[in-house]
Amino acid sequence: MLATLIHFFENLTTLHKFIWIVLCLSIFWIAEGIYPLFDFHYNKWKHSKVNLVLLGTTMLINVLFGIATVGIFQWTASQQFGLFYWIDWPLWLELLLAVMALDLIAQYFVHFLLHKVSFMWRFHIVHHSDTAVDVTTGTRHHPGDFILRETFALLAIVLFGMPVAFYLIYRILTIFFTYFSHANLDLPIWIDRVISYIFISPNMHKFHHHYVRPWTDTNYGNIFSLWDRIFGTFVYDDPHKIIYGLDVADSSKSDDLRYQLNVPFNKNIKTDY
Repeated sequence: MLATLIHFFENLTTLHKFIWIVLCLSIFWIAEGIYPLFDFHYNKWKHSKVNLVLLGTTMLINVLFGIATVGIFQWTASQQFGLFYWIDWPLWLELLLAVMALDLIAQYFVHFLLHKVSFMWRFHIVHHSDTAVDVTTGTRHHPGDFILRETFALLAIVLFGMPVAFYLIYRILTIFFTYFSHANLDLPIWIDRVISYIFISPNMHKFHHHYVRPWTDTNYGNIFSLWDRIFGTFVYDDPHKIIYGLDVADSSKSDDLRYQLNVPFNKNIKTDY
């Protein structure tokens, strides 16, 4: 059965990934409309415009990186380079290790750096400047931000010598958890807490979108909460205390695309927040 799954993902097309994105967005868009954590009193389509445009740039960059990724997969295979070429573990264990390694390196670690390195933070500000965090906020990444993330994903692929199917399974999981954790969902606290013991839950990630420290610098994970717990960046509290946005950005321009694209180059915005 696992071999069949691997074969399916080896032949995953761009259309398949696009359908998955639309499906996840749609499901959580509907769910947060029925069970919202916060009642934003906003024009949801107007708010989503900036985020969906940025989704378009992300998809374009993903295609370009996909070309580079093919070359890297071919190189690691020809050179037999990477951990998975040097060990012989069960397929399921290698897959689990691959997903966890990508989540650690291409999500947690680079996300931590996006908050700590000044020039990287400038790009990441765009994601945090959303004053009405909902499912579409998961798509809100400045092109520079996403390029940095994908660069770390390529690093993980090289280090582990991952087959393409492992990487694509990780990508599919990432899409789901990104939209799940950003969705404006009012899950019962006990359910959300149980989820947060293993995975990133909606409430858990919302603390990361609080407008000031210390919550802004916590809960960096995307799939597994394990990394935040190990490295001491895990936090959980009452989600109704959260105020979205960022104190260094102009909250009135949260939905202004031109302003958001220019944020990394706006010298009036402080990087030491």
